[in-house]
Amino acid sequence: MVSPKARVTGAEFDTLCLLVRPRPDLVRAGQALQAGVDVAALCGLAAEHRVRPRTLESLGLLPGFELPASAKSSLETFRRLHSVRVLSLVQELRRLGDALTANGVRFATFKGPTLAARLYGDVAGREYSDIDLIVPRAHYEGAEQTLAALGYRGVQGDRAFRRAFLAHLRQCAFAHPDVDATVDLHWDFRGIHLPFPLAPDDIWERLEPFAIGGATVPTIGGLNLALLLAGHGTKEAWRSLDWICDVAMLVEHSPDLDWSEIHQRARQRRCGDSVLLACTLADQLLGTPLPAPLAGPLAASARVPRLASALIEELRQGRSPAQLREGVTDIDLCETAGARIRAVLTLALACTAGDYAALPLPRPLWPLYHAIRPFRLAGKALVSLAFPARLGR
Repeated sequence: MVSPKARVTGAEFDTLCLLVRPRPDLVRAGQALQAGVDVAALCGLAAEHRVRPRTLESLGLLPGFELPASAKSSLETFRRLHSVRVLSLVQELRRLGDALTANGVRFATFKGPTLAARLYGDVAGREYSDIDLIVPRAHYEGAEQTLAALGYRGVQGDRAFRRAFLAHLRQCAFAHPDVDATVDLHWDFRGIHLPFPLAPDDIWERLEPFAIGGATVPTIGGLNLALLLAGHGTKEAWRSLDWICDVAMLVEHSPDLDWSEIHQRARQRRCGDSVLLACTLADQLLGTPLPAPLAGPLAASARVPRLASALIEELRQGRSPAQLREGVTDIDLCETAGARIRAVLTLALACTAGDYAALPLPRPLWPLYHAIRPFRLAGKALVSLAFPARLGR
């Protein structure tokens, strides 16, 4: 992988946005490359933001453009490995779907292969590394047992540990020694402390069958997919361009979506700003026009333009998604100060893996973490106030 490091500038990021938008602007991208945009840095950014398939496709359409040998070799290696890997993931998804169905476990797949095929027309048209499944809460134990029978084991400890310290996440990761991917098994789309524009109960009667890899699996589409993408991107702080690309592709290829209803449903769950933010980023970075029904709510919002501007500036500075400071965080799913306070207090009362890492207690004493956690968080807050430089503040 080519690394952008210090050479990357806003010009490389802007050019990348021209290449990966739903309708690539090849004229302006070609002009930028001729003007001296660093191709190695551009390719490094594409890797960081997980948009190499779109970047490769668009660069191949530029007349007379030839990638430098090192960048070409790196991207071609990625293309080969990615193609093989996604085919493996599609087959694994089929195996998982067959097993869950045979055991009477209701499920839906989202993100991963089905999202790539739905939005990009090709299971290899998008980068992904996991298989995401959601099951009803009542079916979760059956889903875990099915995964175990297929050879999967929990990544984050045994079942007792997951129940004690990961329940607040409402998802767990499972790995298989012969599968180059983890399965993220969800029973909700959010952590216990957050609002989210889409609830699990909203999806089960609206699932759409999707043909992939010779099988048909249930997945999330339509209005629910729009709500899912907006909520997920905001929860993940929009640190990676691929999430913005997903929203842009959905807006571009689903002109009949009722964005007024989408926004209204998100508002009913107190996170309508996530929809406005998602579409604003797709508009300003990828040239995908804001859906007309959202123009009024966006004009009435002071918060969303501020968040969008801060995030775009962070992205253009050229740092990798992992290095971006938290200008937008999962708490920004909460639209009011009261909602943020409730989110922080809810998380403060939930035991996490961090509690165990800070003070490993034997299993019989795990109930004590509920009493210890407030004092640990208070001590951590005092240290951050007393020594802000140590924490990078």
